[in-house]
Amino acid sequence: MGVEKGSMILVTGATGFIGRRLSAALDECGYEVAVLSRQPSRAQQRVPQAKLVEAWNPLSEPAPVHVIERVQGIVHLAGETVAGRWTEARKRAIRESRVQGTRNLVAAVAQTGNRPRVLVSASAVGYYGDRGEEMLTEQSAPGRDFLAEVCQAWEAEAARAEDLGVRVVRLRIGLVMGPDGGALKEMLPLFRLGLGAPLGSGRQWWSWIHRDDVVGLAIEALEKDALSGPVNATAPAPVRNSEFTRTLGRVLRRPTWPMGVPAFVLCMLQGEFADVLLASQRVIPTRAQAIGYPFRYADLEPALRACVERR
Repeated sequence: MGVEKGSMILVTGATGFIGRRLSAALDECGYEVAVLSRQPSRAQQRVPQAKLVEAWNPLSEPAPVHVIERVQGIVHLAGETVAGRWTEARKRAIRESRVQGTRNLVAAVAQTGNRPRVLVSASAVGYYGDRGEEMLTEQSAPGRDFLAEVCQAWEAEAARAEDLGVRVVRLRIGLVMGPDGGALKEMLPLFRLGLGAPLGSGRQWWSWIHRDDVVGLAIEALEKDALSGPVNATAPAPVRNSEFTRTLGRVLRRPTWPMGVPAFVLCMLQGEFADVLLASQRVIPTRAQAIGYPFRYADLEPALRACVERR
């Protein structure tokens, strides 16, 4: 069943780039927001809409059962960022923050007598791996690289809640655009200097989404029983990296370099994380389209303009 207006929704990762906006949107929609955080005092400051803030270390213990019993829905966003050079320690942190954290969340759900109706758990388009020109839907097979394996394990832990009678939605989130963080945070300084350039060949597909649509899909997943299982949280018009580069340059009114940054240079600078930047994922949000979700930003240029104008 979908959640009821006025009910309490738990958000993990609420202090992050998506979580802050989601918490505000839930409040605007008439829900009460509960937050679990390793730093509850910081969370209270960054998420002023929260009616309930409790401490939780997702790596070491189940979530507080008394909080889970009070909520009708959970949006689970917590996880270590994947951006930046990967060391073996970083890779362990990326995996454990998602897999162990989700396991401990579902463990708490199992201990409750009054279980939430729905769990909306973040995943990523990294689930699909590097797939070239293939059009990817929620039915497509997973990839085999590090992030694909992490996403599979992550989703498997969330799916355990289905055995507890909880509807589970797994949002496979693309490259998120927003005015105050996300993918653009690292790109804008270079592009503003006229140093934007394609990465590698530039032919790889980038599946992007505006943050407002990630938030919209999360709320849709909370409210609509028709959504369950994997849901691609991407805009309906993925673009090649070269087109992304030209479009961002045009929005900023800055020149971009036609020649791409060579793959070997990216590998020297970013190590294994360069594979993520060079991977091609042409992801289509077929489940969102099937229920008629009204994308606020279906095309890249208006999405980028909204991000840049609000900075």
